Amino acid sequence: MPSQTHSSELPASISNIDPAVGPLHQLAHPDHISHSERLVRKLYQVRDNVWCMVGNGLSNQTFIEGPEGLICIDTGECVEEMQEALDELRKFTSAPVVACLYTHFHYVNGTTALLAELKDAGNAESLPVYGHSRIAGNIARYGGEVGPRIMRGLVHQFAISMPTESDDGLVNVGLGKFFRNSDHAPFTHGHLPVTHSFDETLKADIAGLKVEFTHAPSDADDSATIWFPELGVCVNNLVWPALFNVFAIRGEEYRDPRILLSGLDHMAELGADHLLGAHGPPFSGKADINDVIVDYRDSIQLLWDQTVRGANKGLSLDELTRFVQLPERFNRTYFTRQFYGLVEHHVKQIHAGLFGWFDEDVANLFPLAPTDRATRIVAGFGGANKVLAMMQQAMQEDDHRWALELGAWLEKATDDQSNKDALANVVRTIAQRTTSANVRNWCLTRALELEGKLDLSRFRQHRFRVDEVLAKPATTFIKVLRVLLAPERSLDLDMEVRWLFDDGTSTGLKIRGGVAIPTSGADAQQQISLTHADWAKILGGKLTFAAALTEGRIQTNDDAAAIARFFSCFDHPSFNQ
Repeated sequence: MPSQTHSSELPASISNIDPAVGPLHQLAHPDHISHSERLVRKLYQVRDNVWCMVGNGLSNQTFIEGPEGLICIDTGECVEEMQEALDELRKFTSAPVVACLYTHFHYVNGTTALLAELKDAGNAESLPVYGHSRIAGNIARYGGEVGPRIMRGLVHQFAISMPTESDDGLVNVGLGKFFRNSDHAPFTHGHLPVTHSFDETLKADIAGLKVEFTHAPSDADDSATIWFPELGVCVNNLVWPALFNVFAIRGEEYRDPRILLSGLDHMAELGADHLLGAHGPPFSGKADINDVIVDYRDSIQLLWDQTVRGANKGLSLDELTRFVQLPERFNRTYFTRQFYGLVEHHVKQIHAGLFGWFDEDVANLFPLAPTDRATRIVAGFGGANKVLAMMQQAMQEDDHRWALELGAWLEKATDDQSNKDALANVVRTIAQRTTSANVRNWCLTRALELEGKLDLSRFRQHRFRVDEVLAKPATTFIKVLRVLLAPERSLDLDMEVRWLFDDGTSTGLKIRGGVAIPTSGADAQQQISLTHADWAKILGGKLTFAAALTEGRIQTNDDAAAIARFFSCFDHPSFNQ
């Protein structure tokens, strides 16, 4: 039998503290509101010739002036964001830009703003760009096959569709004030690829300064710690202004805490005088920096160790979330507070990363379909009205977890808008009582959708942007069609099609009994010829496949009916109109 030595105390994810009112009338946990003070827009002068721009976007931009010019570290979400940081910096130095460094692949889309700063303006090849060798591959995979899920996750976690004012207004996103600063619209993409890459370590002389890069996986496996030994300055993507996010509510690959620990231990060994991050304000002082790094790495080790300890005892996932909680020690600084994600979610993610989804709870072995289960439970409790009354009673008693479960049953078991509204009220109340930016934003977005005030249906289908398709080689997105195949439409099909584009490139895809397999196209029975531009319009929903055939934009080998049958097997509106 499983041990029952776990705690029955609820995790501190939802408080019973009344929400406070933010500057734009937002209702939120008071600590969540006060966290915004750390994320305000400000250019910090860390020491002579070192600056860090905070609050300009989701991430920071860091500038280090060496004897030979200016080094720029991370360039944000767009050209406009980086340009604003440069404009602010130019109040303090006129040193020419000589290099760009990336801490990881998340914030590399404003780099072309630097080109106007170069002596050889407009020549991207004249700008040395340093970063890990995996950056290019990570940029390529972000979207594509899992695009709808990733985009829907971003919308929920980063409050992209939430209002800026009112009770439901955005307060912050934990690591920054916002995902993107609306002042920077239209958000021009300006990435420049890495020209000087490394795998584990790299020592270089840049702008007359010694620079050491060390691979330090974090929320991205291409993260690097950048050390300037002559300045005592460390730039990193390990220590954030909140507890590290082992689990990202938007949906991400597993982040193994054990790997993170090695990067933190290495950073502690550097003995930095100044610590600058990809997020949050910089800080200085060897002793203070050491204390923060020690607390940060210990919080992560505790989560991993105690999750393993609890799993070894035979605790289920729900039991683990009560068993593993951070001691009071980790509340003494904001670095290990739950301002981004939540401990109980991190624990579940560690369990999943180590052992998979099954937690040895027999009820999870063969569960009913969610709607069927909810319908039976609601009936067993005495019907929808009885469950609704229980939910309302739970809300009056601040029993939010029970109210949430009751409301979720009702929403699945009935098609009644009033029940959806009742669940939205529960979710909104939880949003107002958590310190976690991720959870507040997710819950409010969900509440607005339940109430019919927000339509996210477009994020539940595979959408391709025309400019996205045009920005990559013409053959790139053909293999992505694998995850759009509807097996029930193609079980009797065995056919291969070759795409031939106007630039001379080609590739193929074979449907074989409900599965689509990428090929070279060399042995295809059928062939289509078209331009990259028309393919982008088709994938982007601007041109149907049928219209392209009728108008002669697609050339076939005289078996248009077979090709139409092939494309009708994919779950994409352009192929089925």
